[in-house]
Amino acid sequence: MDLRKIKKLIDLLEASNLSEIEIKEGEETVRLARTMTRAPEVHYAPAPMQAAPQQAERPMPMQGPTQAATGGTAKPGNDLPEGHVVRAPMVGTFYASPAPDKPVFVSVGQQVKAGETLAIIEAMKMFNPIEADVSGTVLKVLVESGQPIEFDQPLFVIG
Repeated sequence: MDLRKIKKLIDLLEASNLSEIEIKEGEETVRLARTMTRAPEVHYAPAPMQAAPQQAERPMPMQGPTQAATGGTAKPGNDLPEGHVVRAPMVGTFYASPAPDKPVFVSVGQQVKAGETLAIIEAMKMFNPIEADVSGTVLKVLVESGQPIEFDQPLFVIG
């Protein structure tokens, strides 16, 4: 079949409301079908809402911008030793050592300097070092290696 005839068939298909054309000329057959140009519409029914169990809400203590950014200071009585709290800057998985067969970066009682790596957080296949923002002694490690952590979760207390 001639290429010019096929092009005319294509034009005819585009100009009409037909979804497909099939032409037989002797032993040759040409079949043209219109492709779907827009995605089918899908309608979703909203999921039924379930009531969450009621819990007594405790007011959160307010922190100033500097305290929130640097982690603030731990107060006695909230299960943390008094000192500077290093908080998670992101959501991810906490690792206390660079590899499972390697020693931990820091342990309780160890002296650290500002800028020293305390741990790493894996987020989206990226390993992000968590560095001490103050110098001092590690008073408490608040999470275990391999544990998922949330943004702003306390990780270490440095005194």
